[in-house]
Amino acid sequence: MKIILKENVEKLGNAGDLVSVKDGFGRNYLIPQKKAVLATKSAVNELALMKTRAAQKAELTVETAKELAAKIEATSLTISVTTGEDDKIHGTVTNVQIAEALNERGIEVDRRNVSIDDDVKILGEYTATINVLGELKPKVKFWVVKDD
Repeated sequence: MKIILKENVEKLGNAGDLVSVKDGFGRNYLIPQKKAVLATKSAVNELALMKTRAAQKAELTVETAKELAAKIEATSLTISVTTGEDDKIHGTVTNVQIAEALNERGIEVDRRNVSIDDDVKILGEYTATINVLGELKPKVKFWVVKDD
C-alpha cells in the first residue's frame, strides 16, 4: 500500500514522503491516527504542488537572507558604555545590546542569533557573528566607546 506521510514517523519517513507500507499498518494505524493519507492520484499531484511551492518559498527565503547578510556586513555599530579607572568597562557588552543596535538601524535580528567573538573588557573595536540562515553567518564590526 502506498501512502503519503502527514507527519514524521520514526523509522518510516518524514512528512510529505511517499512510502510503501504493509496494508494492515497503513489501514489500522497510520491512516486512523491521521499520520498518513492514502496515495491516490490526486493526493500525489497535490503533494507535488506543495513541494514546488515550498521550494519556491525556500528560495525566496535564501535570497532574503543573503540580502540581510550583505546589509549586516556593510554595517558598523557604536556601543556606549560606562567605564571606570583605566577605561575598563563596568560589566560587558551583550548580544542583546548588539541586537538592539542593529534593530535601531532597521536590521531585524533576534538576540539569540548574535554571538560576540571576543570578551569585551576594554574600549576598542570588536566583531560579532550573526547567525542568519544555515551557513550564512556574517560578521558585524562594533566599537565600544566611553559614555559621555
